Amino acid sequence: MSGQEPQPPARLFSTPAGVKLGPLELIADGAARNFVLQIGEGFFHGFVVRQGEAVRGYVDRCPHAGLPLAQKLDDYLTPAGDLITCSWHGALFDIDTGACVGGPCAGAALRPWPVALIDGWIRTT
Repeated sequence: MSGQEPQPPARLFSTPAGVKLGPLELIADGAARNFVLQIGEGFFHGFVVRQGEAVRGYVDRCPHAGLPLAQKLDDYLTPAGDLITCSWHGALFDIDTGACVGGPCAGAALRPWPVALIDGWIRTT
C-alpha cells in the first residue's frame, strides 16, 4: 500500500467533435439539459439550451465560483426562460453569447461548448 489518496477523475473542459448527444426532441423547446460525458479517464460536464431549432452549449461551470450552475438537474434557465442562471449566487448569462449580464460575474462569460443540430441530432462540433 502506497499511502497515497486516490485521485478523483480529471474534470475536462472540452469534447471531441462528432459526439452524438441525442435527437433535438431530447430537450424541450425553451429548456436546457445537462450532459456528462466520460472521455478516457476524465469527465466533461456541460449543458445545451434549445430555442426552437437552435442549440447552444456551455461548459457547466460558473466563472464566478467554479461550481456547476444548476443545483437541480437541468435547471439552468430563469423562470421566463430568457437567461441562463447560476443557482448558487444568482449570476445571469445571455443564452446566445454566454456573457454575464447580471450578478457577481461582471465581465466574465460561460465557456462555450461547440454543439450543432445536424440531421435532427444534437452533436458536438
